[in-house]
Amino acid sequence: MSSELLLLTSDQNGEAALPALALLPHRVRVLPPDPGAILSAGTHDVVLVDARTDLAGARDLCRVLASGDAPVIAIVNEGGLVTISAEWGVDDILLPTSGPAEVDARMRLLTTRRTSENATADGSLSVGDLVIEEATYTARLKGRALELTYKEFELLKYLAQHAGRVFTRAQLLQEVWGYDFFGGTRTVDVHVRRLRAKLGAEYDSMIGTVRNVGYKFVRPARPGQAQPKTPVDADATAVAEAEAIIASHA
Repeated sequence: MSSELLLLTSDQNGEAALPALALLPHRVRVLPPDPGAILSAGTHDVVLVDARTDLAGARDLCRVLASGDAPVIAIVNEGGLVTISAEWGVDDILLPTSGPAEVDARMRLLTTRRTSENATADGSLSVGDLVIEEATYTARLKGRALELTYKEFELLKYLAQHAGRVFTRAQLLQEVWGYDFFGGTRTVDVHVRRLRAKLGAEYDSMIGTVRNVGYKFVRPARPGQAQPKTPVDADATAVAEAEAIIASHA
């Protein structure tokens, strides 16, 4: 099975981080170890972080990426294994000397496990207390039915399907509303505002704001961990004006 891999490394020779990748059919994109790089990286199945030389920097990067949609693997030298802990937030680790068979098996396990995590037996999408049933266009939050318009449902579903991934307003407008929609990106702000109101104060932080970028669906906090409060960066007046313009297109 061929996967889309994102390798974050400062090594100009990206293959040096994990030579076995050259012997596998996976498509590998190499980018510098910068959290911002992932925003322009497109879709990917697994993120590989080169931790061979900068353990502290790699740990911080992995912790940022841990909330993303794709599983994260740290590539670490044998001497650095002692530093790896749950604090890193990685899904797996690999040695640079790992062979093709081991690398492929670990990739396969991670991608299939992550895919099945949110899928329920009846084919609905489940993320934390939220259950989305595409077949019936219904969404339930802790058993409570959400009264959503068609576009609100589509937006919530799209974000939940890509939990942790950051989307710009333009990307969401294209994916949810389509190329032929006449409105501007404020349309997205309006629908996010409506969704948060319908999710309620306890769950409105499910849709997180990434300032100056866009929005993401925030994965549920682990037991005992507080869910961060979501900042709202949309100008209230502008949103209200946009809301009036697009009300008939919800």
